[in-house]
Amino acid sequence: MITAQIVLIGLFIYLGSIGSIVGNTIGWYTLGRPLVASFVTGIILGDVPTAMAVGIPLQIMYMGNVTPGGAVAWDLSYATYIGTSGAIVFGQGMGTTGIIGLAVVFAGIGGLVGQLMWNVSYALNLPLNRVAHKYAEAGETKKMYIPNVVLGQLIGFACRFIPAVIVLSSMTAASAQADFAALIPGWVTTALGVFGGMMAALGMGIILSFLLKKQYHIVIFFAGFILVTYFKLNIMAVAIVAVIAAVLYYAAASEKKAV
Repeated sequence: MITAQIVLIGLFIYLGSIGSIVGNTIGWYTLGRPLVASFVTGIILGDVPTAMAVGIPLQIMYMGNVTPGGAVAWDLSYATYIGTSGAIVFGQGMGTTGIIGLAVVFAGIGGLVGQLMWNVSYALNLPLNRVAHKYAEAGETKKMYIPNVVLGQLIGFACRFIPAVIVLSSMTAASAQADFAALIPGWVTTALGVFGGMMAALGMGIILSFLLKKQYHIVIFFAGFILVTYFKLNIMAVAIVAVIAAVLYYAAASEKKAV
């Protein structure tokens, strides 16, 4: 990775965080999602196919990740941008399973760093409450943006951009000195790839536990699964058919209630 690529990825790691300057809707819930983050990383590093090959499993793996009360168990933004970058940098010439294994390794590193820096940013933001309180007591409401926006964003940027650049730079230096992937035994990357698949199944299971409220919902899910897996139908086409069926069912049920 060149310096410009490292800077861009580090910038998106910041933008994809909770409370970034672009807001949570565009940031954490869009740029911070694994599939979007992988796509952005692929564009920056010029390898979208590899990025999407690891982005989809990472998306499913972390699908059940939630942030109750702002508590971040695992930083998705850090994990995905770092994980995808590591897979692209070190996964040249490897099979899909090996690349996913590398992505899981580097995503683990990135997620851990992100979690630690999130707690650090929490601690650094505590004194800002006193600054805001002083402005409030003095009636200087026009200065409230200083602790809330300026200082808060500077802390958030420093806690995400700087560590990300350090990690990405270390990865680049390691890739220039030796083939990092060659140092990892094949059975390790295979095991990590299998583990990633298990995590993907777990993430999907958590989502289904929320979606399947009645027993016949399971039949609908399996119908879609069979159409895609065994009949090789396009997922988008199956989704459109499902929407049409849902609309027709709703219209029929509404007419039945009206009668």
